[in-house]
Amino acid sequence: MGYYNQPPEGRRRPRRTSSFLAGLAGVAVGALLVWFLFQSVPQLMPGAGNNSAGNGTGNGAGAGQQERQSESVSVDVTTDVTEAVDSVADAVVGVTNLQETSDFWSQTEEQEAGTGSGVIYKNDNGRAFVVTNNHVIDGANSIEVTLADGTKVAATLVGTDVWTDLAVIEMDGAAVQDVAEFGDSDALKRGEPVIAIGNPLGLDFSGSVTTGVVSGKDRAIPVDLDGDGTEDWQAEVLQTDAAINPGNSGGALVNLSGQLIGINSMKIATSNVEGIGFAIPINSAIPVIESIEENGEMIRPAMGVTLIDLAQVPQAQREETLSLPADVKEGVVVNSVLDDSAAAKAGMQQFDVIIELDGEAVGDLIELRKHLYNTKEIGDTMAVKAYRNGELMDFELELVDNSAL
Repeated sequence: MGYYNQPPEGRRRPRRTSSFLAGLAGVAVGALLVWFLFQSVPQLMPGAGNNSAGNGTGNGAGAGQQERQSESVSVDVTTDVTEAVDSVADAVVGVTNLQETSDFWSQTEEQEAGTGSGVIYKNDNGRAFVVTNNHVIDGANSIEVTLADGTKVAATLVGTDVWTDLAVIEMDGAAVQDVAEFGDSDALKRGEPVIAIGNPLGLDFSGSVTTGVVSGKDRAIPVDLDGDGTEDWQAEVLQTDAAINPGNSGGALVNLSGQLIGINSMKIATSNVEGIGFAIPINSAIPVIESIEENGEMIRPAMGVTLIDLAQVPQAQREETLSLPADVKEGVVVNSVLDDSAAAKAGMQQFDVIIELDGEAVGDLIELRKHLYNTKEIGDTMAVKAYRNGELMDFELELVDNSAL
């Protein structure tokens, strides 16, 4: 029995040897498979991610990619806008209105009554000239200009023009770095990009830049000059959607060449709408600036009339009161004639409809003012064509000093 239950030693040894060899072969095949896997996918090898990260403590390839993505990159962005701003920013300044105040003990001192903006347009023989809005410096006992680099310079008033809301101030030009170049506001197109630069809400936001487009040209905006609730004047303005806020008054509106094409004016902006700002066209401002610089005020040739646009007259009144021919669609209506004025001496009357000056068609009040103020001088003769009761008439006016009226 022992023979059948206990196999001889010679029969058991071959079974253990074959099992060992089979296990050894399995290990070899497994190692070979792992070697082929690492060769085909090197990223799986231990330390591959650390090498790509450049140190021995990373978390593999993902750590290397994450580190590369977190690197900061400096990019120099230059556009037409940035170049325009760079070319004119140093010419845009802050203008502070200082007024005397008294305390309980009747001691007087000067305090800031308001701040606005201004534009340096000339630096000649050590004196620099700044154009700003009349309402920015109105009532000032003294004026202080803050340059783009923060330097403060005392300034004096040269003169103002309440009708166009413009003023010119003068200061020492030693610290002035740049002056603005005048552009051509008549060459602007609707939709053309423009840039407003100024100090909205005060000097804490000095040099602020906003961008937009020319929304409209040759706008006529009614203005109450003396605050009595009655419209005294129609200001000629450019309309833009560039943000113009309190403190921007007197600042620069420039084109993409960095040329000054308008003087921003918050005075004629409206607070209950958005995206509508106004600026005084530089072509209209230049004659005023030059006259103030030379005379201390704007001296205009005058016709001696008050006027309204024909476009504001209802069709029924055009037919019944003015008796205009049906084909007359544009012109300027004489609302009143001042006694002893150039118009009165030439024989003009109320309700005459002006359609032509010196052979040039006149479509509205702005075109009339452009011709009168930009091309004529006191003492000049001006030829006028106007309709009266349906009849076309000719007049000759000898223009006089507006201050005499």
